[in-house]
Amino acid sequence: MTSPAVETTDRLILSLLADDGRMSFTDLGKATGLSTSAVHQRVKRLETRGLIRGYGAQVDHEQLGRPLTAFISITPIDPSQPDDYPERLEEIPEIESCWSVAGDESYILKIRVATPRDLEDLLGRIRAAANVSTRTTIVLSTPYENRSLG
Repeated sequence: MTSPAVETTDRLILSLLADDGRMSFTDLGKATGLSTSAVHQRVKRLETRGLIRGYGAQVDHEQLGRPLTAFISITPIDPSQPDDYPERLEEIPEIESCWSVAGDESYILKIRVATPRDLEDLLGRIRAAANVSTRTTIVLSTPYENRSLG
């Protein structure tokens, strides 16, 4: 079943909120040419439809003591085992995201840790918890992330 089309004004509202989730209804109205109450109704409708799933803060991970970001691809050692890797790994706090992917690997994890030694420890915990092999890519810098819909 296909979802209803998203009209241009709603796309603009989504883009503005993706850039600044704290933007007021008044400011959204000014940017879209709508009244504050009309914007409020549209935002509530976008939330109800599931196009807006939540609002969040952009965190400075370096200041939080986790400056090292890496992507860890996992591949099952025994492919006949159940595909329950996300559940096996969900209690590991260093894992920020988990994506199921097509290709050689089954999942890609985005992780954040403090040091290379912490990464080494984390890799051991992931391998033990999920019985998988891993391939790691360390992020050197992030020119941009979570780009707007623009």
